[in-house]
Amino acid sequence: MTSQMNFYDRVSVLILDSGIGGLSVYQEMKKLLPHIHYIYCFDNEGFPYGEKSEIFILEQIVRIMTAIQKKHFLNCVIIACNTASTIVLPILRQRFSFPIIGAVPAIKPAAHITRNGVLGLLATPATIKRPYTLDLIKRFAKNCQVELLGSSELVYLAEKKVLGTEISINMFKKILQPWLNLQKVPDTIVLGCTHFPFIINELQQIFLNARMIHSGAAIAKRAFSLIGSQQNTSVHSFKNKAYCVKKNGDTESLSPILEKYGFSVLEELSL
Repeated sequence: MTSQMNFYDRVSVLILDSGIGGLSVYQEMKKLLPHIHYIYCFDNEGFPYGEKSEIFILEQIVRIMTAIQKKHFLNCVIIACNTASTIVLPILRQRFSFPIIGAVPAIKPAAHITRNGVLGLLATPATIKRPYTLDLIKRFAKNCQVELLGSSELVYLAEKKVLGTEISINMFKKILQPWLNLQKVPDTIVLGCTHFPFIINELQQIFLNARMIHSGAAIAKRAFSLIGSQQNTSVHSFKNKAYCVKKNGDTESLSPILEKYGFSVLEELSL
C-alpha cells in the first residue's frame, strides 16, 4: 500500500496553452483532482495559436511536450486550446504513450439546453474555420441555428483582464455587435476558447439571458476518469511548476498571477 501511495502522490498533469487560457481548465481540474502535481506551460513564443499555421502549432507543441517529458514523468497532458486541439490530437496520440486530452467546442451539450434554438459559437477565427468544428455542428446541432463569431481580439482582452487591466464594456460590445444585430440573439453561447471563461462576466452583461457553456468541466471529468483512481488525498511533495518558452518582461508580469493560482515557480523551457 505504501508503494502505491508514493506512486500516486506523484501523479503529474501537464496543461499546455499558448497563453493563460489554460488556467481556466486548471481551475476546473483542481475541483476534481486537488492533490495531484500540476505543470503549466504557456507558449508565449506562439501566442496566440489562433493566428499561427497548422505546421507551426504541431511542431511547437511536439517540441514542448518532448522537452517537458525529459524533466517530468507525465501521467496525462491537456492541450488547453481549442485551435490546437483540432489540429494536433491524432498525431500527438501516436507519438506519446500517456493520455492526451484536448479542448473542443461544447456544441453537443449546448444543443441540448438551448431554448430558442439559436447557438452562438465564440472562438478564434482559426477554430471557427476548422473542419473539425464544422463537423461538430453538423453532427450535434443540425436542428439549431448556429451563429459563428471568430475573434482574436477577445483573446488579447482576456489576457489583459487577467493581468489587471480594466477594459470598457463597449470594447466587448463592438466585437460582439454582429450577434446583437440578429433578429434572434443566441440564448446559449459556446465559449470555444479557454481564454473566454475569464471574460464571462462581461459576456453575461451583454447577453443577459444567455447561458454560457465551455469545455473546462468536461475536460476535468475526462481527466478524473483517466487518473482519478490514482490520486491520493495526502499532499505530494512536489511544487506546482510553470514554464514559458521565452522569459521576458511580459512573463515577469505574469508571475504574480501564476503564483496566485499556485504556480510559485516559473522557468524558461529550453527547446
